[in-house]
Amino acid sequence: MTTEEQVLQFDIKGIMDLIPHRYPFILVDRITECVPGKYCKGYKNLTVNEAFFTGHFPNNPVMPGVLQLEAMAQVSAGCLVPLPQYKDKLFLYAGIDGVRFRKQIIPGDKFEIESELIKVKGPIAKVHAKGFVDGHLAVEADLMFSIVGNK
Repeated sequence: MTTEEQVLQFDIKGIMDLIPHRYPFILVDRITECVPGKYCKGYKNLTVNEAFFTGHFPNNPVMPGVLQLEAMAQVSAGCLVPLPQYKDKLFLYAGIDGVRFRKQIIPGDKFEIESELIKVKGPIAKVHAKGFVDGHLAVEADLMFSIVGNK
């Protein structure tokens, strides 16, 4: 890490300033380490009280895959949103490639997410994100975002 790199952290209030999501769609509790323009790490603590567990296999609750991808996208926001040129921009999904679900995520798990910025070309950004539970890879994907207008 060069002396120019600033490592950021965001609690839930900081995350709410970072992304436009609100309950029930904030799927990240904390961003623990973030170097804008490079990478970001964060997590979501899952409890049986999560609204999606009520309807997603109630007798055998599992975090839906689409919500795993959304949580990974929200952590990925830390890779770009703090940079001055992206202040007040909105990031929308443009594509999802190479998704692999390797482990179920269930109540009681700490879903840890790492995201690395691969490239930005014009209004398109691409990250590679991975999600872990207990140190084991649970999900990974390449996420692409279209950078548009204002929040």
